[in-house]
Amino acid sequence: MRYFVFVLALLCLWPVFAARAEKTEDFKADVAAVESYLQGLDTAQARFVQTTHDGTQLVGTFYLRRPGKLRFEYDDPIEDFVVADGLFIYFYDAELGEQTNAPIGQTLADFFLRKDISLGEDVRVKSLKRGGGYLQVELVQEADPEAGSLTLGFKENKDDKALVLSKWRVVDAQGLITEVELFHLKTGDELDPDLFVYKDPDGKSAPYNE
Repeated sequence: MRYFVFVLALLCLWPVFAARAEKTEDFKADVAAVESYLQGLDTAQARFVQTTHDGTQLVGTFYLRRPGKLRFEYDDPIEDFVVADGLFIYFYDAELGEQTNAPIGQTLADFFLRKDISLGEDVRVKSLKRGGGYLQVELVQEADPEAGSLTLGFKENKDDKALVLSKWRVVDAQGLITEVELFHLKTGDELDPDLFVYKDPDGKSAPYNE
């Protein structure tokens, strides 16, 4: 589980609450642009670099197939991985040889994996910032904004304002920061359905979702 810091924080059990918003028209337009971009991410694949609060860096591959499915897979020699199969999210800990799981609907991943994405319904957009060619969107839970935050970073084309998901930052309740940066993002490609099926690496257990 030691390598799942950023994933667990991203997928933590955040209750769903309606967000209150008193925002400018520009703010609303930016939120709408982010919603539209995320809604259009039917499939995605990217390399990622994870940097934890203590400076440890790990590399892997991220896969997404909306609605409902994703995979985080670390490069060798790390054998841990995370899979969402449309109903559950499975966390495999290679050191323990065990998996744990949770229904997608009980996790923040539900916001990202659902068929229809709306930032105004599930979590509060605390801030929008621009700088260095990025648009950064900070999200917090409405009921307890001090419990932590998730900031999505989008590269923004200066000419047409087109967005590309590039990184995210998780700040936990203790203030510890974990960052993930995406590279070589590809969208719209067909992905192997087996990527989103949980199977024990030892091959002894039948798939959970077949």
